[in-house]
Amino acid sequence: MIAFRHLPVTSLLASALLLAACSNSPTGRQQVLLFSEQDMSQLGAQSFEEMKTKEKINTDPQVNTYVQCVTRALTASLGRQPEAPSWEVVVFDSDQVNAFALPGGKIGVYTGLLKVAKNQDQLATVIGHEIGHVLAKHSNERLSRSQLANLGLQISSVALGGTEYQEMAMAGLGLGVQYGILMPYGRAQESESDIIGLRMMSQAGFDPNQSVALWQNMSKASGGGQPPEILSTHPSHASRIDDLRREIGRLPVSTATHPNCKAPG
Repeated sequence: MIAFRHLPVTSLLASALLLAACSNSPTGRQQVLLFSEQDMSQLGAQSFEEMKTKEKINTDPQVNTYVQCVTRALTASLGRQPEAPSWEVVVFDSDQVNAFALPGGKIGVYTGLLKVAKNQDQLATVIGHEIGHVLAKHSNERLSRSQLANLGLQISSVALGGTEYQEMAMAGLGLGVQYGILMPYGRAQESESDIIGLRMMSQAGFDPNQSVALWQNMSKASGGGQPPEILSTHPSHASRIDDLRREIGRLPVSTATHPNCKAPG
């Protein structure tokens, strides 16, 4: 029997939280989630609104219609999700080869990505991957880990919206202190989002084989220099492509109609 009276208060608190907050991700990976969906959605919405004031928003109708079409096909295949009752998509004018999704159904796509994602299926690969982070509650997981590593911050009374916790909360969402700077998730989370996104795009009628072509394009885009931001801590190109090909072989045959989202000319 454990002699609890000899354990530090912080250890007891951590043990209680772990017992209360253990969960499984969509792929069965064990997670610790300390925060409510409401808290995370509020944090995501607040951060997204601030990003929209700091980043240049693209207003080209063709570009926006295209990105909206791909996103709508993906999210429609999911049905209503408690993590995101509705989805808001904004296209940002930037050379960044990247996209992101925040709790509460907030999606940002940078125009630089459209130069590397050559068709609707490849764009669906990236957007599906980012939605996967939301569905798997990766922001909550990362923020919870940060909180457990800093028990002195009084877990039971953490205020996500307060300035005292702002930097930690933004890091949990994958955003830097200056909103608009995207920070990478861990490799386990990135690989998990690859799988979730692949299943999602296949279910929505997109061609999952194009996910391999997309990451091959990403590899070429990195050249011999700095890789695209989205690749910062992702698995290596070779291992990612091997994992995708293996998962593609396990996918059920989709009966969904192939979407017809027209890329801007």
